[in-house]
Amino acid sequence: MRGVWRQIGSFDRCLRLLMVNQLGINLGFYMLMPYLANHLSSGLGMAAWTVGLVLGVRTLSQQGMFLVGGILADRLGYKTMIVAGCGLRTIGFALLGVVSDLPMLLAAAVATGLAGALFNPAVRAYVAAEAGQRRVEAFAMFNVFYQAGILIGPVVGLALISLNFRVVCLSAAMIFLLLTVVQMRALPARSAPPQPGRRAGLGGVRTDWRQVVSNRSFLLFSMAMIGSYVLSSQIYLALPLQATRVLGRGGDVGSSALFALSAVVAVIGQLRLTAWARRRWNSGKAIAVGLALMTAAFLPLAATAGVRAQDGSLAMAAVAIVPTLIATLLLTLGTVVAYPFEMDTIVALARDRLVATHYGLYNTFAGIGITVGNLATGAAWGLAQRWEIPALPWLVLIATGAACATAVAGMARSRRLEPGSQAAVNPTSAAVPEGAVSR
Repeated sequence: MRGVWRQIGSFDRCLRLLMVNQLGINLGFYMLMPYLANHLSSGLGMAAWTVGLVLGVRTLSQQGMFLVGGILADRLGYKTMIVAGCGLRTIGFALLGVVSDLPMLLAAAVATGLAGALFNPAVRAYVAAEAGQRRVEAFAMFNVFYQAGILIGPVVGLALISLNFRVVCLSAAMIFLLLTVVQMRALPARSAPPQPGRRAGLGGVRTDWRQVVSNRSFLLFSMAMIGSYVLSSQIYLALPLQATRVLGRGGDVGSSALFALSAVVAVIGQLRLTAWARRRWNSGKAIAVGLALMTAAFLPLAATAGVRAQDGSLAMAAVAIVPTLIATLLLTLGTVVAYPFEMDTIVALARDRLVATHYGLYNTFAGIGITVGNLATGAAWGLAQRWEIPALPWLVLIATGAACATAVAGMARSRRLEPGSQAAVNPTSAAVPEGAVSR
């Protein structure tokens, strides 16, 4: 533990503030969001389709606007968008606690989602710029704080919801209000590095956009990594479904245990695993190994797909849930290994130019992948029940992960994930100075 504190202290005050900021963001988000659906359905008596509409609008307004948030961060400055995003989420969370009609709930959902789209690319670009050559270490520590918020948030929310849901919402809003004020006062202004020849206005935005989408190595990497987000998102979909399938009425307890296990492993193991991987592999190899671990996570579930607890036996329930726990452990370890190197690779492929825009587009691809992947996983789950092939969803996920790992490993072998690799893949892009393309 002393080593962790020493490593935190080795970063400058600005990076430490960004990490605490991310802890606060996830604390506020996860103390509220796990309980929102129940509030809408049971507390407000809304129909299932309206609950789905509110939750879907929140997700769409965040995932669909990541690119816009990244472009604005590169144009207006990282601090500006971080403060704006936290301020907007303050409003969104407060509204969720005090309104009950559908139009206002939809407005609150949009504000909450758009806030995430504004500050997420900006925070990551700020960390990358501030950390310099220590990007991998910084993103590893960043993920520790990120996961700590996921671990603590639901517990705090559960304690507060015993009072009422409004208390949860207003408490979460107060956290974001505090983050807004602290960052306005204490976070130094940080903008994207100046781009020679950059144009103002819509024409300049189009030029920036054209430069990002012409970065073929970055686009290939983004496409290859979509599968990793499909896999990691199963901690919220397929693994809880499996816990319910094998445990029956104990499924909720099992699902909570999976979330807790994932967060604890990430918090405890992130720094050690990152240091261990960095001594052995370059970024491309580390990402490929992480993806291989994530793929392997679903092998125990495929091998034991027909096992479930019977007759309410506690011993059988304990045995039946073991493959799901192993899957959660391996999935988390794979994510922990890959994440810091993944974030670093995006910056390297961006050549330190328009970093927030690159992060925004990358997150957009990931969001689309998660949506489509979860729909496909849900469809595979239904077909597995209908056709009595319980291993089907796990085999689909294994195939997805294998394809993703193979693609990234191939890019690493061909050196397309190294700084300056775009020039080898797209020679014309390297010959055009930043901002020189006209429209």
